[in-house]
Amino acid sequence: MPKLKTHKGAAKRFKVTGTGKLKRSKAYKSHILTKKTAKRKRNLRQAGLVDNTNEKQIKKLLPYL
Repeated sequence: MPKLKTHKGAAKRFKVTGTGKLKRSKAYKSHILTKKTAKRKRNLRQAGLVDNTNEKQIKKLLPYL
């Protein structure tokens, strides 16, 4: 079987945790930050986890995780 190519866009966005879950960064943190509260911007800094419904699709894009 031939080698599989990693989806480079996905590789830059997702990392695997020790338990095998996928870590992601949160959206809505790039611009128009003046109207967002400090609490909301602070919470956007934390990493989030990929939902179970999407995990299978993303793992297919990243075969060598």
